[in-house]
Amino acid sequence: MTSDRLVHRLRPFGTSVFAEMTQRALQFDAVNLGQGFPDTEGPPEMVQVAQESLLGGLNQYAPARGLPVLREAVATHQDRFYGIPLDPDQQVLVTVGATEAIAATLIALVEPGDEVLMVEPYYDSYAACVGMAGGVRRTVQLRFPDLTLDVEALRAAVTDRSRVLLLNSPHNPSGKVFSREELEAVASLAIEHDLVVVSDEVYEHLVFDGLVHVPIATLPGMAERTLTISSVGKTFSFTGWKTGWVTGPANLIDAVAAVKQFLTFVGATHLQPAVAHGLSMPDQFFTGFAAQLQAKRDLVVAALTEVGVPVSPCQGTYFVIADFAGHGVEDAVDFCRRMPEELGVVGVPVSVFCDDPAPVASLVRFAFCKREDVLREAARRLHRLSRP
Repeated sequence: MTSDRLVHRLRPFGTSVFAEMTQRALQFDAVNLGQGFPDTEGPPEMVQVAQESLLGGLNQYAPARGLPVLREAVATHQDRFYGIPLDPDQQVLVTVGATEAIAATLIALVEPGDEVLMVEPYYDSYAACVGMAGGVRRTVQLRFPDLTLDVEALRAAVTDRSRVLLLNSPHNPSGKVFSREELEAVASLAIEHDLVVVSDEVYEHLVFDGLVHVPIATLPGMAERTLTISSVGKTFSFTGWKTGWVTGPANLIDAVAAVKQFLTFVGATHLQPAVAHGLSMPDQFFTGFAAQLQAKRDLVVAALTEVGVPVSPCQGTYFVIADFAGHGVEDAVDFCRRMPEELGVVGVPVSVFCDDPAPVASLVRFAFCKREDVLREAARRLHRLSRP
């Protein structure tokens, strides 16, 4: 429900689809594969560091840009995994999760009427954050079922009001990992039109099938025009910790920091040393977690395939997209509202992540970041689709 006192530019953003589907999951005791949060704990050693920090007195405001230990850990992480050198004092800003990072960045960089280029389907907060900034969305849709980026359509979307290109790879909700060739085309466009690229990389370590995540900031000419966003939530299964960061050139970080200070000022202090500890964990942690998720993806994909539901390529993240058109679904919003009661499973309609819902009207996103027994129960229930 949207209040009649809400400003007009934010009225399109009512109750989140995740809240609605979670409520229906509870109502019908359905397996909730709608919202992307794990049902397992993250590394216990990170919890131990957080406990020690809490009991050790880290209970007051952190420095405005985050504790030095976390800023240094973020800078070391970017150099360790991607060869990106950063000054932790000038080029790293700690935020209250990636969502605040996105909001603060867009509010900092977008004037009312400026245009933000986005790939759709998009994470739902993007549209709301553009609205908060007074910006205008210009979207280009990934081509289903192969999830190809139409670079020429992206180029055609650029106008003299374009200021920011908002990118997400690995991509939520599709599970796509943008190829180096696609990123190079995006980078060329950004350089040609002097766009700032805001790159949401929260799923950076959750890449499957031997693929490699390529930060767009590593491409020639992009370090000076890219703000990269990530967080603790996805990689470490601590979505409730709400600790994220933005990295990039000092002048852009200064702009985001100027906004962030008036949104939340600072985040939870005692969690920051624990996040720093996580970022320094051995490579086996990062590759091992990705392998676990890949196996869970395979389980869900197999269950959908067995009942005649094709899926788009899922190369990373927590999510897989399935096409129910062959089962007579023309409106996935209606289907997802019925699914908890009829199948005992919850998914999310992809159309809610798009400005143009028509091409994706039969598509449903499922989250597989759950325990194996939960996924197997969901698979069992999905077989109700094959019954006459």
